[in-house]
Amino acid sequence: MKIAMGCDPNAELFKQEMIKFVESLGYEVVDFGSPDPIYANVAIEVAEAVANGEFDRGILFCGTGLGMMIAANKVKGAYAAPIQDIYSAKRACLSNNCNIITLGSQVTGIMVAKELIGTYLSCRYIYNERSGPKVDAIVNYEESHMLGKHR
Repeated sequence: MKIAMGCDPNAELFKQEMIKFVESLGYEVVDFGSPDPIYANVAIEVAEAVANGEFDRGILFCGTGLGMMIAANKVKGAYAAPIQDIYSAKRACLSNNCNIITLGSQVTGIMVAKELIGTYLSCRYIYNERSGPKVDAIVNYEESHMLGKHR
């Protein structure tokens, strides 16, 4: 699996630690950097790469994970969720088919972040009668209302 990662300048050290961790799990990671203080630019770049199918998933970091999530979700085909607990990490993938997660470097400890990321990456979305129609409704709305790049 190929993972795109990016962050704002404040989360650079946190991201570097997570890159090492994700690579230790056997995943390929591409670092989209952090030099731009306008975090939305990095979030959008990662989200476009994931939505276009260049990467299987994306992981974004900022102080809370919220700003990155908002920016990434502006990209058609990008589905980002902020992750703060194991259950959410699982459900982001299993129930919502999220292709990007966001974490806050100022609110999430290193060991907790590793557990959250490891959990998210271990899950695979499988279309089912409970979650499938809900995900379909989101994608269908997006297809009919949003302009921009397609997956």
